[in-house]
Formats: sequence, structure tokens, C-alpha cells
Amino acid sequence: MSVLIKPIITEKMTADSELYNRYGFIVDPNANKIQIKEAVEASYGVSVNAVRTMNYGPSRKSRYTKTGVQHGKTSAYKKAIVDVKEGDIIDFYSNL
Repeated sequence: MSVLIKPIITEKMTADSELYNRYGFIVDPNANKIQIKEAVEASYGVSVNAVRTMNYGPSRKSRYTKTGVQHGKTSAYKKAIVDVKEGDIIDFYSNL
């Protein structure tokens, strides 16, 4: 199974990548910082300075419908913010 699931492409992460050379990824919840660093370096050919990770739990919601109260939740995920060495860039749009 791959460590990197998908990159985070939002306005906030794009600004972070342009200003501070930081890139965001949704990663496997069981992956640690060393595995994330090795996966980014192997996939994109850059050198990584630091990795910060965040675990997001599921958000629970309930709706009142005709058939009664429906309970549900979103899936939990892990996010990693990767600091890349000065001068290296990751181009997510090169494969389009």
C-alpha cells in the first residue's frame, strides 16, 4: 500500500508552497514521519527538511428525516505538511 494517498491542493496550501516551500499530503494513517519523508523524496525527487503530521477524526452528523433520525460520520484521515529544501519545488500539474 502506498504511503502518499493524494496531495492537498487548496488556496491555503498553494500560498504556503509559494511562500514557505511547504506542501501538504493526505497520507496513510499508519505511516510515520520517516516513511512519509522517504515516500516524498522517492516520488518527487526533492530533499525534505521536516515533516509535520496531523490526525483528523471523523465528524459526526445527524439528520432528521421522514423515516427518523439518521446518524452518519465522515472518514478519519491523516494529513502531512512537508518542508522542502530551499530551491526544490514539487509541480503537481506536470502530469496533466
